[in-house]
Amino acid sequence: MPAPFAVRRLGPLPSLSHGEAAADTGVPAERDFGEHVDQTNYSVVVSDRVVVKWLTPPAPLPHPAPDVLAHLAASGFEEIAPPYAALTLREKSGAGDAAGAAGEREVLLALVTGYLPEARDGWEWCVDEAEAGRTSFARDLGRLTADLHIALSTFRPPAPTDLTGTGEPGGYGTRAEQALREALALTDGEDGAWLAAREAALRQELEPLHRPLGPAPLIRIHGDLHVGQILRWRDGYAVIDFDGNPTVTGAEAYQPAARDVAQLATSLEHVAQVAVRRRGTPPGHAARWARETRAAMLSAYRRRLAGRGRPELLDEALLRPFEVEQECRELVYAARHLPRWRYAPMGVLRTWYP
Repeated sequence: MPAPFAVRRLGPLPSLSHGEAAADTGVPAERDFGEHVDQTNYSVVVSDRVVVKWLTPPAPLPHPAPDVLAHLAASGFEEIAPPYAALTLREKSGAGDAAGAAGEREVLLALVTGYLPEARDGWEWCVDEAEAGRTSFARDLGRLTADLHIALSTFRPPAPTDLTGTGEPGGYGTRAEQALREALALTDGEDGAWLAAREAALRQELEPLHRPLGPAPLIRIHGDLHVGQILRWRDGYAVIDFDGNPTVTGAEAYQPAARDVAQLATSLEHVAQVAVRRRGTPPGHAARWARETRAAMLSAYRRRLAGRGRPELLDEALLRPFEVEQECRELVYAARHLPRWRYAPMGVLRTWYP
């Protein structure tokens, strides 16, 4: 690879030869996933064996994905697309950049992972489950998330200074209160009036975040774990997108595992709202499905942690306040980026506070 490009190898690439004994003489043309998939970046499929995800724009290093993917693969966590390589570029930095005296910085251009045949993300396959009233998959999600957290709990970044977290008393509460204030300010109309009338109840739900944290450790979490990040493919499930949460500025990489669990649980309730809006599922049916599904997922998650000797990873007291904060963030996201999405978090909140 010629300078200033470089390749970090995360695993052995599969051969893209036409035949097993042939030299690499070329492969079928690349194809993309379509406009409905991976809108933040641009991904192409090569020969139905490899996916190249081009970051748009390129992300400055250090970037979480290469190290996390390599660690998960080395830890034996197989529910990811196999990581093969990361392509980087050393480029001149702009004036005033903190990259160093040399005036250069290294950026991540692309990630190369395995292609998962027949893969669909959770905003497709999980909505199908909600429409049909099926809940058995939730146990798989609970076990999958527990195994992910157990693997991530042993991850340590190359630089010790990267190990951060808002672990001081009240730190998470301050952040959650800010999310609530923004949600109240940005949500208008009938929804805004309804939300304002429940402000006191919402603040009370956030109160545990103002107290010192319990004994649960801070671990490297996924950071944006919702059903859309869980693919169902021909041979099972796979967690994707370890880039962090693009909608939360300065989000800490190391947080309680309850943060991921709360976001995944609320996303199941969002699925129920999508099923009502897009599939015509009766609201009562969808609400019951959401209750049963999240209960089954949480139960399987707890059992898996206990079975593998790591029950301390989950602080139960943080689940509800993190869920409330997540719904506030969903409202802020809707107001700033995707107004039509507001129905989902508002629908969930209305089921919580009838």
